[in-house]
Amino acid sequence: MNASRMSPGVATRVAATRVLDVVLHRGRSLKATLAAALPALADPRDRALVEAIVFTALRQQARFDAALALWLDKPPAGRDGELRALLHAGFAQWELGLPAHALVAATVDAARALGRPHQAGLVNAILRRAQREGLPEVDAAAAWPQWLAERIRQDWPGDTDAIFAASAQAGPMWLRVNPRDGSRDDYLQRLTDAGIDASVLPGAADAIQLATPLPVHDVPGFDAGTVSVQDAAAQRVADALSLAKGARVLDACAAPGGKTAHLLERDPTLRLTALDIDPRRVRRMQDTFARLGLQVDARAADAAQPADWWDGKRFDAILIDAPCSATGIVRRQPDVLLHRREADIAALNKIQSELMDALWPLLIPGGKLVYATCSILAAENAVQVQTFLERTPDAVLQSLDAGFGHDTGFGHQRLPGELGMDGFFYARLRKA
Repeated sequence: MNASRMSPGVATRVAATRVLDVVLHRGRSLKATLAAALPALADPRDRALVEAIVFTALRQQARFDAALALWLDKPPAGRDGELRALLHAGFAQWELGLPAHALVAATVDAARALGRPHQAGLVNAILRRAQREGLPEVDAAAAWPQWLAERIRQDWPGDTDAIFAASAQAGPMWLRVNPRDGSRDDYLQRLTDAGIDASVLPGAADAIQLATPLPVHDVPGFDAGTVSVQDAAAQRVADALSLAKGARVLDACAAPGGKTAHLLERDPTLRLTALDIDPRRVRRMQDTFARLGLQVDARAADAAQPADWWDGKRFDAILIDAPCSATGIVRRQPDVLLHRREADIAALNKIQSELMDALWPLLIPGGKLVYATCSILAAENAVQVQTFLERTPDAVLQSLDAGFGHDTGFGHQRLPGELGMDGFFYARLRKA
């Protein structure tokens, strides 16, 4: 069926199904697939519904597959991958609390719109059964590849269940207040006056958590650059750096630009260079900087190859927010559990080590380097820092306070869901 002939309710279910199909069955990135699909829906409420359905389905895919295994003689596979995606989209709507009649009718009509009229009755029967019986419960660890779940158990034996449970839930919406436009308390009052429930986190000086997420353009002051959306764990990177006024700083893996922007919001006199290896991500960073009114030396370059971009002047501070497994942000990027392979960890470890080794000589004596990831794997975090210290005689680990999470002995680890934050690792090194 032509999309222009579909009702909005059917179009959203079709869009969600197609996104899920390519992410679940063709190895595509969730972020990129959504970015391509959402512009076809004119109404922002429809776009928000598609996102909600897709994220819920991916976070709960193991549970939804358990339902299909229970209720179907032969769970959909191969050519019927699209049917599996459609049923997952239907189950996600139950989880989101959508009205039963509307969700069943729209999802059954979506089966017809997808060229599957012969399966419309099956879709109706399965969704009605979900309504009657409820979806089965499964161990949250079932969503994780076995090899990765075992690594989590080894690294965090006392926190495993909490990690898996937190990663299956939607993360809260955190805002970062731009101190150039007023204090956090002033902005919190602005939210209160607008009837928006929000709270603050001690130790995260610019962070505000919304009780209920909002579309970004409905957030007061977002378009004017008064606030940005950024998890509080990522905001703590600026605290870990603790920069002197006007410092010369390198953000080596800067995209999407939130940490760069945060540093400059706090101190516009910083002489900051922001690098990313992908020119497309650099352009998106520049859009962020333009919204915030920031002037940044942003370049497309491989930070691990300083000969290609460095002017020979050393930096007072360097931030390496390193490429990683993203295991600390599964709740925000649930397709990580579909796409991550065990061999990826060794490849990422190599990149992380190369970045640290290549950039350390660019630091002045007495300068500091913050190594950060959104991973919760020891191999990418504490072990990476430990081995760097062993091969780098002039590198000294500096302490961070308990507000940065668990002290691993070689940096601090925040686990997913703790104080509402994402999983994140921080280590600060000083050059002797």
